[in-house]
Amino acid sequence: MELQPLCSSGVVELLQITDTHLFADKAADFLGIAPWYSGKAVVDAILENDQLSGTQPHDFILATGDLSQDHSRESYRHFGDLMSELTPPVFWLPGNHDNAALMQVELDNAGISDAKHLLCGQWQILLLDTQLPGETHGELSAAQLSLLEQALQRYPEHHLLLAVHHQGIPVGCAWLDQHNLRNASAMTDLLVKHKATKVVLCGHVHQGFDQREQGIRYLASPATCIQFKPLSDEFALDTMAPGWRAMSLHPDGRLSTQVWRLQPHIFTPDFSATGY
Repeated sequence: MELQPLCSSGVVELLQITDTHLFADKAADFLGIAPWYSGKAVVDAILENDQLSGTQPHDFILATGDLSQDHSRESYRHFGDLMSELTPPVFWLPGNHDNAALMQVELDNAGISDAKHLLCGQWQILLLDTQLPGETHGELSAAQLSLLEQALQRYPEHHLLLAVHHQGIPVGCAWLDQHNLRNASAMTDLLVKHKATKVVLCGHVHQGFDQREQGIRYLASPATCIQFKPLSDEFALDTMAPGWRAMSLHPDGRLSTQVWRLQPHIFTPDFSATGY
């Protein structure tokens, strides 16, 4: 388990950027949106927010999978270029659409860390790989579950932010919830025993989500490209704009968070799409 200390005390400020679905061709269409351009717009909006606030408050960025749509080297290079415009270090996970081996090589080349365990004041952040090659749904391997158990045992007093790609509880979309984290119960069994704050952050669902179950807070966030319509039994795209999530982790275990989105109607998907 690699441990990288980032913050010694105080509030930890972080951003989640997820599901960029980039192609080798920057102009490539993804259900009516060119993901590189919407991703670039998200980066520009983050920089604009920072400029308006007069500070650079973010300690780091979590990129929670599906960074590529076409598994190309160029798509990961595009992601690295986009992230290079932002100051904080970036930590990442593969999603079901990613080529994990190629992703590792290209993000290493871009200087993006592959650290998966971060100690930040009274919080620990653990990134676990839920990718199951060849499948849309996810699963935590025995090795990944062991990493979680070790982290909880080693730091029993630390609050935990666990980042994964696939959702650990249903988000209310029947078509999407069949592509969930299949053995989420094994993860939950470990988390419920932890006395400090527990938060599970995911990508994959292309929508904002915030719900508590069994003392665990589950968060999901907008994609930087297309959005899935919440509470839809069949595949459907949403009118909401691409976005990202900001989070503040407080030493006492509180987590405050806000979803940010681009201005509406700048990127309009193909609402007639029935899947991808």
